[in-house]
Amino acid sequence: MRVPVFNKTKILATIGPASNNRETLTELVMSGVDVFRLNFSHGTHAIHAEVIELIRSINKEQKLNIGILQDLQGPKIRVGEVENNGVLIEPGAFITITNDPVIGNASLISTVYQNLPNDVVTGDRILIDDGNLELIVMDTDGHTNVNCTVVHGGLLKSRKGINLPSTKVSAPSLTEKDLEDLEFGLANEVDWIALSFVRSAEDIIDLRQRIEKAGKKCKIVAKIEKPEALENIDSIIEATDALMVARGDLGVEVPMEIVPIWQKKMVEKCKIACKPVIIATQMMESMILNPRPTRAETNDVANAVLDGADAVMLSAETASGNFPILAVKAMNSVIDYIEKNADIYHNLYKIPEDDDTFKSNNVLLMASRLSRNVKAKAVVGITMSGFTAFRLASHRPQADIFIFTSNPQLITQLSLVWGVRPYFYDNATSTDGTFQDIEDQLKEDGFVKTGDVIINTASMPLKSKGRTNMLKIHEVS
Repeated sequence: MRVPVFNKTKILATIGPASNNRETLTELVMSGVDVFRLNFSHGTHAIHAEVIELIRSINKEQKLNIGILQDLQGPKIRVGEVENNGVLIEPGAFITITNDPVIGNASLISTVYQNLPNDVVTGDRILIDDGNLELIVMDTDGHTNVNCTVVHGGLLKSRKGINLPSTKVSAPSLTEKDLEDLEFGLANEVDWIALSFVRSAEDIIDLRQRIEKAGKKCKIVAKIEKPEALENIDSIIEATDALMVARGDLGVEVPMEIVPIWQKKMVEKCKIACKPVIIATQMMESMILNPRPTRAETNDVANAVLDGADAVMLSAETASGNFPILAVKAMNSVIDYIEKNADIYHNLYKIPEDDDTFKSNNVLLMASRLSRNVKAKAVVGITMSGFTAFRLASHRPQADIFIFTSNPQLITQLSLVWGVRPYFYDNATSTDGTFQDIEDQLKEDGFVKTGDVIINTASMPLKSKGRTNMLKIHEVS
C-alpha cells in the first residue's frame, strides 16, 4: 500500500471539475492533501454528495483520515448577467446598479443582493471583480437603484463579486441558500463548516446553535474577510473552533497593506488560543495555468509555515486548474523544506493562572518541553473531546504528535490540526496496557523503533476520561 506524504503543516485542497474523480483525489491525497474543501458557491448537492462518498471510500481503502470541510457561500454579493458575458465600462462614466433582474450593459447592471440600495450611502465605494473595477455611489433611491460614477473601469463580466469596504452590510451571515447547504452538510456529517463573511462572535454562536439543535458535532471555521471581523477578532476566536485568513475578500475589504501583519497577528492569537488557523487565497494562483509556482508564491507558502499556521489552502489551483496534483506537490515541497530547515518549533508559552484547566494545560506544556529536552520521537495524547490534541499542537513540538481516541468523528476532524496523526483506540485495559498497545501500534507503522523516546500523556484513571493529569517518559524496548 502506498503511503501518503505527511507534514506537520496541513494542506487543504478545494475540489472542483479538475479534481472530482477517484484517480485525482487519490493522487492528491498521496501528494500531501489532509483536508478536502467543498466550495458551496459552486456545484450541486448531488455532485458534492458524490465527492463526499469518494473521499470516504478512499479513506476506507487506504486506511486514512482525510477530513472534509464544507465552505458555505455566505452573503456573497455578485453582479447579475451582462450582455455578451462582458461589457466595457469607462472611467468617468455613469452606471446604475439595480436589484431588478435585467441583462446588464455599460450603463445599467443588476445585482442579486436586494438590500444594496438600502445599505449604501452617497460616497461609498463599490469594488467589483476583486477590486479591479471601482465605483463611487452618487445617490440611491433606497429601494431599487444605486447611481454610481466609474473610478476605475475595465471589462465587467457576469457573476463577478461585489465588495463594499465602506458599507455596513445588513445581510445575515447565513443566507437562505446557506441554510439549505448547511442542512445538507449536517446530514452528511462533514467535519468542518466554514462560515463566510463573519462579522462578530454572534455569527458563530448562531451557527453552533443550529449544529447542536441538529444533534451534530461538526466544528466551525470562521472566515475572516470583513473589517468588522478584525475589530472583533478576539471574541470571534473565542467563539469559533478554527479560523481561516481569507485574504481574497479581506484584501479588498480592508487596505491590502495591512493584511500581512493581520495574518501574523491572527496566527499568533490562534496558537495561544489552541485554535487551528488556515491561510487561504492565491497561495499558488499562477499554477491554475502554469506547472510551476512563482517565486513570490513559494515565499508566501514558506512564510505561512514560518509563522506557524496549522494549514495552507489551495482554491482554484486544484478545483479548476490545469495542474492540481503538481500544485499540491509544489506546496508540499515548500512545507517539507521549511519544516526540516527552520526553527518553527516549541511554542512554549506561559499558561494563565486563571485558566479553568490550568493544571492540565501545564502537564501538556511540560510534555512538549520535555519532548524537546530529551529529543523524543513522539508525544502521545489520549482524548475524547480533542482538547489534548489541540493544546499539544499549539505548543508546536518537534516530536510527532499521535492522538488516540475512541471518538470516530474526531479522527477526521483532527486532520486539520498542525502535526497531529490520529488513531482510533477503544480498548478497555489498564494504563500500562494502553501505553503498550500504543507503542506496538507506532512500532508496527514505522513511526518509532527500539531506543526512541515516547512522551505519554493521559488522564488517570483512564476510565474516568477526565482532563490530562499525568505524563510518562518511556524508551521503546
